[in-house]
Amino acid sequence: MDLKEAEKETIWTWIKKCLKSNKYTHLLCKALKCLKNNGIKFTIKKIKQKFNSTSVYKDYIQNNFLTEEERKIQTNIKFDKNIKFSILVPIYNTPKKYLCEMIDSCINQTYSNWELCLADGSDKEHSYVGNIINNYAKNDTRIKYKVLKNNGGISENTNECIKMSCGDYIGLFDHDDLLHPSALFEYMKVIQKENADLIYSDEAVFEKNLKDIKTIHFKPDFAIDTLRTYNYICHFTVFKKSLLDKVGMFRKEFDGAQDHDMIFRLTEHSENIIHIPKVLYYWRSHPQSTSQDINSKSYAIDNGIKAVNGHLKRCNINGFAKSSEEFPTIYRLTYEIKDNQMISIIIPNKDNIKVLDTCINSIMKKSTYNNFEIVIVENNSTEKETFDYYDKLEKYENIRVIKYETDGEFNYSAINNYGVKYANGEHLLFLNNDIEVISENWLQEMLMYSQRKDIGAVGAKLYYENETIQHAGVIIGIGGFAGHSHRHVDRRSGGYFSRCKIQQNLSAVTAACLMMRKNVFEEINGFDESFKVALNDVDLCMRIRKVGYLIAWTPYAELYHYESISRGYEDTPEKQKRFEGEVKKFQDRWKKELEKGDPYYNPNLTLGAEDFSLKLN
Repeated sequence: MDLKEAEKETIWTWIKKCLKSNKYTHLLCKALKCLKNNGIKFTIKKIKQKFNSTSVYKDYIQNNFLTEEERKIQTNIKFDKNIKFSILVPIYNTPKKYLCEMIDSCINQTYSNWELCLADGSDKEHSYVGNIINNYAKNDTRIKYKVLKNNGGISENTNECIKMSCGDYIGLFDHDDLLHPSALFEYMKVIQKENADLIYSDEAVFEKNLKDIKTIHFKPDFAIDTLRTYNYICHFTVFKKSLLDKVGMFRKEFDGAQDHDMIFRLTEHSENIIHIPKVLYYWRSHPQSTSQDINSKSYAIDNGIKAVNGHLKRCNINGFAKSSEEFPTIYRLTYEIKDNQMISIIIPNKDNIKVLDTCINSIMKKSTYNNFEIVIVENNSTEKETFDYYDKLEKYENIRVIKYETDGEFNYSAINNYGVKYANGEHLLFLNNDIEVISENWLQEMLMYSQRKDIGAVGAKLYYENETIQHAGVIIGIGGFAGHSHRHVDRRSGGYFSRCKIQQNLSAVTAACLMMRKNVFEEINGFDESFKVALNDVDLCMRIRKVGYLIAWTPYAELYHYESISRGYEDTPEKQKRFEGEVKKFQDRWKKELEKGDPYYNPNLTLGAEDFSLKLN
């Protein structure tokens, strides 16, 4: 394949950067693996995205530095509560530069009521570690230091830090990382206002210094299904000491995934988990760190799986985790499907039999779950071949065609509400007629979530015909109302922090393919028929969440969505007027939620696009 000069330059620039130092070898390996699996065009696109995002992140971090004026203001603020933070740092052969920078980042905190608990398991060849810490401790009594007789590993060494602590809140800090000067100040604000049980922040990954930013993880608020797929909470985790007393110490058998195990145990007993959407932690990436190459610590992968499975067992959930094929520290959850629950697949249809036939055939031929019925809701068809096709469907015992009586105006919500009246299943699957099934286990993947009592609805991963993503969940607020996560991104892409590849909680999913229990649908009185075409599914999900259920999305139920083949696009004055009215109604109804922001997104990310790019001020 001939490459444009610009594309050649992109690849060559990347290779030269990787070859400058051995520490970039892993980046080159990633690029070559991507090239092998996905081809040259996709690889070039990924490299360009990497360069562009890194530049934007550097600007963000630069603007995030604390000014002297801000430092003075924060230092002089007095809080009603006099909370002490115990910052735990297990030390092991820490390089001099990293050690000093870590301690300095604590000393430079604008909130002063803290103690730094250092348990040192370094070997004799790194005796300088003790000398450095002792020199700091002479000048600052908040620094507590203990030399361990033996290096017990990350969990046991952290437990030694706990034994030294006497604070109200515990903070987990790695020996080679940095805290933002405002970190404890920001956490203190949340504690005073919210009395939080557990708090975490956004974080940046850097290399040599804070001008050398690799990436920033702008995280969602607490999401249990997301946490089960990987430890997105990570740094900087702070929690009540009383909560730790309840759940117990770190466990050696989870070394490498000890934080994931601890976070599960803490959140299982927490009532108030707060996410601070600010970069308050800097995670240093170097050859020995898991931030650079988790495969260098394969035991961490196995122990991560064990942590998830242990959590499921404590929650009395019959399921298990295993590593996903592409990303070893991203776990794929499988839940046991109870009994042989029936699914009613509801498909509105008006003519376009070729489209409907593709949909029906894919369901009947590919689905490996057999206990389902298909309810086709006939809506004002006029073509003879449509009714001839309906007659042919009579050979299937589990397919019925019901006629929706209407005055001719299309109302998606009313049609589906009508279809539900004829549904016999415990679970409803709303499906557009322009859908084609890809994955044969799609029904099981959705049912395993729909059956859970804490889940109100589950959505699927949908692709356009050109193999790009049409739907990976809905983000509230994009475009002023709602947008699809990672729309038009290549289906092979993991997306922002693998959000295209993980089972997760979201605010909403599209009803082009949405499953939910019938009793939940009835509890919220179904679709709101005043949303005739647009946003009825998003409104449905918002009402589901309002009564206390979660929304789930799975990437393992994959389907094509030949969007708007049946009805066409909103391209007439009448359709535009109706669409604008429905947007206005949605904005008025969910004004507070839109102002607050999507809890499964992040206020630092743009509302002007669907690609999880950084919001530009």
